[in-house]
Amino acid sequence: MARLLAAQVHWFGGRSGSFAPLSRVVSGSVGSSRRTYGSRDGPGSDYLHRSVVPTMHYQKSLPRLPVPKLEDTIRRYLAAQRPLLNDQQYSNTEQLAHSFQSGAGKELHEELVAKDKKNKHTSYISAPWFDMYLSAREPVVLNFNPFMSFNPDPKPEYNDQLLRATNMTASAVRFMKTLRAGVLEPEVFHLNPAKSDTNGFKRLIRWVPPSLSWYGAYMVNAYPLDMSQYFRLFNSTRIPRPGRDELFTDSRGRHLLVMRKGHMYVFDVLDHDGNPVQPADIHAHLKFILSDATPPPALPLGFLSSENRDVWAGLRQKLLEAGNEAALAQVDSALFCLCLDDEPMRDHIHTSHNMLHGDGSNRWFDKSFSIIMAADGEAAINFEHSWGDGVAVLRFQNEVFKDSTERPLVGPQSIPAATADSSAAVHRLEFKLDGALRDGIAKAKDNFRAATSKLSIDAMEFKSGGKEALKRKKLSPDAVSQLAFQMGFLRQYGQTVATYESCSTAAFRHGRTETIRPATVHTQRCANAFVRQPGKHNLDELRGMLQDCSKYHGQLTREAAMGQGFDRHLFAMRYLANSKGQALPSLYQDPAYAAINHNILSTSTLTSPAVSLGGFAPVVPDGFGVGYGVHDDWIGCNVSSYPSRNVHEFLQCVHKSLEDIFGVLEGKPIS
Repeated sequence: MARLLAAQVHWFGGRSGSFAPLSRVVSGSVGSSRRTYGSRDGPGSDYLHRSVVPTMHYQKSLPRLPVPKLEDTIRRYLAAQRPLLNDQQYSNTEQLAHSFQSGAGKELHEELVAKDKKNKHTSYISAPWFDMYLSAREPVVLNFNPFMSFNPDPKPEYNDQLLRATNMTASAVRFMKTLRAGVLEPEVFHLNPAKSDTNGFKRLIRWVPPSLSWYGAYMVNAYPLDMSQYFRLFNSTRIPRPGRDELFTDSRGRHLLVMRKGHMYVFDVLDHDGNPVQPADIHAHLKFILSDATPPPALPLGFLSSENRDVWAGLRQKLLEAGNEAALAQVDSALFCLCLDDEPMRDHIHTSHNMLHGDGSNRWFDKSFSIIMAADGEAAINFEHSWGDGVAVLRFQNEVFKDSTERPLVGPQSIPAATADSSAAVHRLEFKLDGALRDGIAKAKDNFRAATSKLSIDAMEFKSGGKEALKRKKLSPDAVSQLAFQMGFLRQYGQTVATYESCSTAAFRHGRTETIRPATVHTQRCANAFVRQPGKHNLDELRGMLQDCSKYHGQLTREAAMGQGFDRHLFAMRYLANSKGQALPSLYQDPAYAAINHNILSTSTLTSPAVSLGGFAPVVPDGFGVGYGVHDDWIGCNVSSYPSRNVHEFLQCVHKSLEDIFGVLEGKPIS
C-alpha cells in the first residue's frame, strides 16, 4: 500500500465543530485513472454504465483502519507542536505529552485498541466522528457545508438554466439507479491502470470471493476504496434534534425537491416501478416551475435549516405540531434538492458566495446534497457534511458532469413533453405557520444575514508556473502550495500558526479522514529564509530548503493516508474519556493543545475535470478558509475570511511567495 500513499491523493475532509476544526476540500481526483467499464449504456438507458465488477465487491475485504502506536502519536504530535511554540511552551507540552504516554494515555489507548478488536466490522474513528458532527450545535451553513462548482458545459448552448437543470437531474437519477442496481463501477485507485483498469482483469476479479477481492486488486497495484457512505447520497436529510441530530434516509422516495424563489416543489423522477421518468417530462415540470408567477413567500422556510441546531429542533417540533408533517416528510425523503436561482453569476467571487450560502431563502442546507443552478446555467453542489466525506460527492459530481455533457438527454431543440400534465404532477408544498413559527423564521433570517454579511471571499491566480514546472524540479506541488501559505501568513502577520489539511483514509473500511499538519520546522525555516532573511542564503541553500519541505510534506501525507497521523488517535482517546465521564487528562487541558486545534489556516485542494472551484468558510473566527488548485501551468486560490483577517492582503502575500519560490527555482535571487 505504500506506493498508493506516494500518489498523495487527498479528498474532501471533515470539520469537527468546537474540538478540532477541519477543512473541507483537499487535493486529487479520486480514481482519476478510472477509464474502462464493463459496458457504457446508451443515452436512453436507465444506467450510466454496467460495471463488470459489482459496486460493493471489495467492501468486505477492505483492510481495517489501524490504531497508531501511542509512542508514534506522541512523537508526531510534538513534531507538529514544535514550530508553533517557544522553547518554554514546548518544554511544558513535551512533559505533559510524555506523562500522558506513560499514564492516562496508555490506559485510554489500550482500552481503545481492545474496543477496536471487538468491532471488526468498522473503524475506531467512525462512530465518534459521526457523533462529533451530529452533536455539533452550530448552524451547518458556513460552519460545515462546503461547495464545489461545476465547470460550464463545453457546448455553450447547453448552459441554459432549464436545459442544464434537466440534463443534470436526469444524469443524477441515472447515477442513483446505477448505484442501487450494484452496477456502478467500484471506486478504485489504480497505480498501474494498464494491468488493473482493464476489462480482462475485471472479468477475472469478479469471480474472486468478496472476502478476498481486495487482495486480488492489491496484487496488481489497485487499491479499492471504502464506499460505505454512498447510500446516504440520495433520499437523505440531517434532521435537527435537541442535543444530537439524526441522519434520515428513506430509499422509497421517488420525488425530487425543487426550490425557487423560496418556494418548495416536488414531482416524481421515478415511476412506480422505480424507473426514471422520461427526460421530456422532467423538462416540462422544471419549465412549469420556472414559469410559476407566485410571489416569493414573506418568510421562506429554508432559513430554518441555517439556524442553530437546538433552535431549529424546537422550531421543527412546532412545525410538526402545526400540521406540517406530510410536507416535511416530502422534503426529508426527496432524492436530493435542486435550487433554481433567478440571478446570473457576475464572477468567481459572486459564484462562491452564492453557492456557499446564497441569500438563504432558496436553500435547504440539511439535504445530503443540493444542486444549485443559477439563471445563467452556472451550477454547483452544496453538501451537508455529517453523513460522509467528499469521496462519494466528488464521484457523483464527476459522473454527472461527464454524463450530462457527453450524453445530454435534452437539447436546445428539445420540446418539453406535451403529454406531461405538470399542473397535476408538480406540487408546491404549503406550510401552516403560526406566530411562533413566523417569529422563528424571521429570527433565523436575521441571524443568517448577520453571519453571512461578515464573510469575505477573494481569489488569486498565479500564472507563472504550476504542477509541471514543480515536478520537473522534483518538488511536490502540494508541498510548495502549503509552503506559500506559510510564507504568506508570515509576511502578513509575522507568525507560524496551526494549519490543517485533510487526507482521506478511504483506503480502509469505514475510514474517514486524517490530518496533515503542513506547518513544520522545515516550512518555518524556509519561510523565515525567504521572508525575513532574503539576502542571507544563496540559491542552492534555498533550493535545499525547498527540497526538505517537499520531502517532509510527502512523508506526512503518506503517514496520514495510512491512518498514521496523530489527530484522530488523540481525538478518539479524548472521546473515550468523555464517554466514560473521566476527567480529561492534562494533555487535553494544555493551552498548546487548544491552539493546535484552532486552525487559523484551514486549507484544502481539489483537482477534477468536473470542478472549476470549491470553497468553504474559515473554521475559526480569526482564520482563513483556503481552497486551492494546482494545475499544469498555474495555481489558483479561493480564500474566505471574517473581518479580523484581510483576505485580499493575504492573497497578495501568497502570490509574492509563489513568485519568490518559482524565481529561486529559475535561478533568480529573491527580490
